[in-house]
Amino acid sequence: MYTYIVERTQIYLSKAQAAALDREARRTGTTRSHLIREAIEARYGVRQDRDRIEGALRATAGLWKDRTESGTAYVERLRTGRRLRQIYAEAKAGQQDR
Repeated sequence: MYTYIVERTQIYLSKAQAAALDREARRTGTTRSHLIREAIEARYGVRQDRDRIEGALRATAGLWKDRTESGTAYVERLRTGRRLRQIYAEAKAGQQDR
């Protein structure tokens, strides 16, 4: 699964290049396209997206560890509209206190 936006492109390879990619893909259990992306990252240093994503994942890891509510229950609670009604009621009460 991609965690970033990708752009489709087409390249032409010699038979030797395609064979080399196929050998490495079989050896590593990956795909030609993955090997090409890795080679581009290694050669041209295109790692900003990966570093940014990894940083965000590390910064948020464990964020829910102390929660007693499941993720599903949290989303369903938000979807009910109760929170929106609560915010509206609090804002209305704040206006009346003035």
